[in-house]
Amino acid sequence: MTHAGHASPPDGPGPHEPEAHEVHEPHGDHLGRVQHADDDGRADHAGHAGHDGHAGHAGHAGHADMFRRLFWQCLILSVPVVWLSMGFADLLGYRVPSFPGSTWVPPVLGTAVYLYGGQPFLSGARGELAARRPGMMTLIAMAITVAFAASWAASLEIASHELDFWWELALLVDIMLLGHWLEMRALGAASGALEALAELLPDTAERVAADGSVAEVPIADLVPGDTVLVRAGARVPADGKVAEGSAEFDESLVTGESKPARRSAGDSVVAGTVLVDNAVRVVVTATGEDTQLAGIRRMVADAQRSKSRAQALADRAAALLFYYAVGAALITVVVWSLLGDAAAAVERTVTVLVIACPHALGLAIPLVIAISTEISARQGILVKDRIALERMRDVQTVLFDKTGTLTRGAPAVTAQRTADGWAPGEALALAAAAERDSGHPLAQAVVRAAAAAPAGPADLPAARDFRTEDGIGIRADVAGRDVRVGGPGLLRDADLSPADDLAEAARLWSRHGATVLYVVVDGELAGALALEDEVRPESYEAVAELHGEHVRAAMITGDARPVAEWVAGQLGVEEVYAEVLPRDKDAKVAALQRRGRRVAMVGDGVNDAPALARADVGIAIGAGTDVAVQSAGIVLASDDPRAVVGIRKLSQAVYRKMLQNLLWAAGYNLVTVPIAAGALAWAGIDMPMELAAILMSLSTVVVALNAQLLRRLDLRPGA
Repeated sequence: MTHAGHASPPDGPGPHEPEAHEVHEPHGDHLGRVQHADDDGRADHAGHAGHDGHAGHAGHAGHADMFRRLFWQCLILSVPVVWLSMGFADLLGYRVPSFPGSTWVPPVLGTAVYLYGGQPFLSGARGELAARRPGMMTLIAMAITVAFAASWAASLEIASHELDFWWELALLVDIMLLGHWLEMRALGAASGALEALAELLPDTAERVAADGSVAEVPIADLVPGDTVLVRAGARVPADGKVAEGSAEFDESLVTGESKPARRSAGDSVVAGTVLVDNAVRVVVTATGEDTQLAGIRRMVADAQRSKSRAQALADRAAALLFYYAVGAALITVVVWSLLGDAAAAVERTVTVLVIACPHALGLAIPLVIAISTEISARQGILVKDRIALERMRDVQTVLFDKTGTLTRGAPAVTAQRTADGWAPGEALALAAAAERDSGHPLAQAVVRAAAAAPAGPADLPAARDFRTEDGIGIRADVAGRDVRVGGPGLLRDADLSPADDLAEAARLWSRHGATVLYVVVDGELAGALALEDEVRPESYEAVAELHGEHVRAAMITGDARPVAEWVAGQLGVEEVYAEVLPRDKDAKVAALQRRGRRVAMVGDGVNDAPALARADVGIAIGAGTDVAVQSAGIVLASDDPRAVVGIRKLSQAVYRKMLQNLLWAAGYNLVTVPIAAGALAWAGIDMPMELAAILMSLSTVVVALNAQLLRRLDLRPGA
């Protein structure tokens, strides 16, 4: 829509289908659930079967507390079991104390440890077997059950006393519980992002009544349309718009940007953000589950539940490892039985089952997912689709929508020229006074520019008799002077011709794609203004950093080609699609893909939604429309295009950690299982069962610590 006659910028599509134009050559799962279920199908610790992803057991502190309690209780029971066991006494060279019933202490307390401390693993195995998905819990249950049965056989003198594994069984259960406790703590800390977000809202708000009185009410009582008073240092209780006043807000929870942002009357504010300086009044626009903060929480939860290709690989590897371990255990028991050493057959079989537990493998991917989702959410990058994040590291072309992404999406006065005989800035001040009552974006841009001038808005004269002139511009009486503002049509209507210097400036502005407005006062040309969709300063850095990563930057827009090429030239964007109709944007993405390019699309509008869905990676600017956000796999909470580089950095780091964890977890088992089976016994290299349990737990700790290194990653723009 034109500005009541103002000349519109050349932003319409051309008469033919646009083609790409080269401007430059390129430079050289389920956190928060109550159920504890691993990806291999292990059940929760109440005995319910489940098969919903390893991350499912890690979203809350309850499981960590349970494993901590079980560990310490079983450790206390294990002390007399170990101290009174002949095998442990022989190992340390002391004499086992003898008292009435002392020989039955290990069997009785060992049974208690097996049934009580082993219950999570036994119930988990039942769930896996019921789901026909045997995995790590089945392996643990098999190991402790074989040791339990052999030990009772020895205690009842049905079998040789060499099969007495009570102290090994007790320590095995203790170490397994300790490993799970540490795992629960690590995953619980990662999933704490959800709880932390939930705690950002205050419990109460100060609601302003119609008579101006203020009353403290629970935030649950707020409804859209209410006005609330937010004081310095307090958190905004609901999404809203500043009603009056101006203040700085700490919005780091949604944008990741530590620098406070100034918000004035009419600007939107987000629930949970902190008011830094003076108090303001805010009109509520959304509450509860409709707030942006609640949306972020949902996206974080969805991302932590989502499956990735790496997770699918880990699931398959864990399943294969189960059959590998069972096969190795069967071979071990058969070979050592044929060699005539029944005790060695049982002990080595248990050791194989213990050390082959794919617990580290099951933790390798979910912990990386949980931590990466948390740190990205805290730094303004909301991952909705894990596969989109994984693909980002392989992206070769980032296609930016111009308006609202690389540019601010709103016109701004970028240049002005005053005619001879007029004071500098006088034409701008008179135009702003005349435009003050207009709601057109061009008019508001003129008013903002005048307000930012040294004289300020207080010195703008009052205007009256404001009216529009169709096809020409606007007209008003400013302090008794007839002021008209409009495009080239205004000069024709007033029969005026600009001086050579002003005419040359206007031609240069037009070539850059700017809209030129002329100011005529009492029939005399006072000056001209250039208005453009201003390029974001951050866009220069974003494109430069992509070039540094050997990623090609492209731009798509409905603007005329001169406008698009000028913006692209300023930024160093190599490839431009101009004059593209909204319905054709996704076709341009498809065309890039047919050329063998892996494409990330960055946009914020409704007409970007099909292109966002078509791209290998769709990235929506958080300030954009709900449709664009729903169509994207990744959402930027801020409108800073440099965050695209942060997404790529995160994708690369997450891939490295996943690969490292998978290689360690799988490689560790491939190496240690043959040793546990006794393949090197001929060379004097052996592995006791208790050492196998320790190594198994240590492998889990290594994977967890490696994933924690992701926390050092700084994804903030410009970091």
